[in-house]
Amino acid sequence: MSRPPVAVVIGAGDATGGAIARRFAREGYVACITRRHLDQLEPLAEQIRAGGGIAHPFACDARSEEQTVALFERIERDIGPIEVMVFNIGANVRFSITETTERVYRKVWEMAALSGFLAGREAARVMLERGRGTIIFTGATASLRGGKGFAAFASAKFALRALAQSMARELGPQGIHVAHPIIDGAIDTAFIRDNFPERYVLKDEDGILDPEDIAEQYWQLHCQPRSAWTHELDLRPWLETF
Repeated sequence: MSRPPVAVVIGAGDATGGAIARRFAREGYVACITRRHLDQLEPLAEQIRAGGGIAHPFACDARSEEQTVALFERIERDIGPIEVMVFNIGANVRFSITETTERVYRKVWEMAALSGFLAGREAARVMLERGRGTIIFTGATASLRGGKGFAAFASAKFALRALAQSMARELGPQGIHVAHPIIDGAIDTAFIRDNFPERYVLKDEDGILDPEDIAEQYWQLHCQPRSAWTHELDLRPWLETF
């Protein structure tokens, strides 16, 4: 019997990652969602199920090669073919360069760059067997320019962007769509609400990014015909300067 397609969301948080998982689940994809701690995923899994979708939560440290390999093997074996993989781990921290410790720099790189490589590699391995699939890496403003206090974050996001470009050039001719959306602006999250109230008030004017609208663009990327694939696009509110 044929099995339904799977959308894997690495870093299915409460905002963008969760919205992406819900969007694909509405289209009949099995949402396989991951975070480091399983209990943090239960509310999202229940939302998806309440909407009539199928969700499988997994605790996975995306920095671990062993855990990442096991995750993809288990999904392919027990759930279904992975048609979409979205890498959405944040790792946004701010320290002055003299306060950036080796531990901070390494951890941010592991979260935003190394884990992206591991997830992208494993997704490519299973997709190449079928000659199709979509791999999406979430980028940020820091993917394009390093800002004051963001040496560690920008370095990791630059690396992730380079990974996405290399994979797109290698895998595109083999039928796999690799995309790198750049999220250039504040997102409607609890973090923005609590720490940047002056920015959050712009929500009523569509002045910050709505996670549901971001998720819609990810879905549209996946639906693109291969005669007109987008590799990179930037998303920002109409009020955002750039």
